[in-house]
Amino acid sequence: MTASTDKPNTGPHAGDPVALYGVQVASRLLLGTAQYPSPQVLADAVKASHCGIVTVSLRRESARAKSGQGFWQLIRDLGVRVLPNTAGCRTAKEAITTAEMGRELFGTEWVKLEVIANDDTLQPDLFGLVEAAGELTKRGFQVFPYTTEDLGAAERLLSAGCEVLMPWGAPIGTGLGLNNRYGLRTMRAYFPGVPLIVDAGLGAPSHAAEAMEMGYDAVLLNTAVSKAGDPIGMARAFALAIEAGRAASKAGLMEPRDMAQPSTPVAGTPFFGLGSAS
Repeated sequence: MTASTDKPNTGPHAGDPVALYGVQVASRLLLGTAQYPSPQVLADAVKASHCGIVTVSLRRESARAKSGQGFWQLIRDLGVRVLPNTAGCRTAKEAITTAEMGRELFGTEWVKLEVIANDDTLQPDLFGLVEAAGELTKRGFQVFPYTTEDLGAAERLLSAGCEVLMPWGAPIGTGLGLNNRYGLRTMRAYFPGVPLIVDAGLGAPSHAAEAMEMGYDAVLLNTAVSKAGDPIGMARAFALAIEAGRAASKAGLMEPRDMAQPSTPVAGTPFFGLGSAS
């Protein structure tokens, strides 16, 4: 069994694929699979989003002993590429072990690497992240590291063998959007040829559109969809927002100005004076 079905995507992102580790993925939306009201809602939300990749928390789902096998089968049946992740791991050793489990379970070299430093913010442990990324690359994994917008850490992750970077927008599950716009813009400018995916903290479709307008290649989100009043409708809304943001980035956004500028030129327009013509 392989993690990729490579089915054609007929959703909003068809025709504008993103290359990740040499794989052309039709959609620029990556969707998490946790905390949905039911398996059917999860399946319908994935379909509505037209996402090309879903992420799965191996440690969290493996802990559900009774429903574990049914959940894995549901993920396989979604018909999209699977990106196992190491959510909940707090050391490089834990993350490496969990990644090996994901490779065995889903038959994929891809892994979303998380090494968490703080329980309150779920901020990445950048030291452990670089250590684990280097070891996993040596073992043949293709690593998608959940990191911050720190440029030094980004350079070390690339040197460790990562070809994709996933900086956070805000702490996981907060819905705060893009907390450090300056840092994210700087990261995009500093690594123009590296696929960058904003991961975590996006709470509204407008947040996703803004990330795409900045020139980011994709976004990954979960809670904003799974906890919405209508997860299926929200999945569709995010898909449309990402399409709009991507189109705006390609078209070229206007530069902000401090002063007003008339949209209708004054030169060459007729002038009507006041008073009588006599």
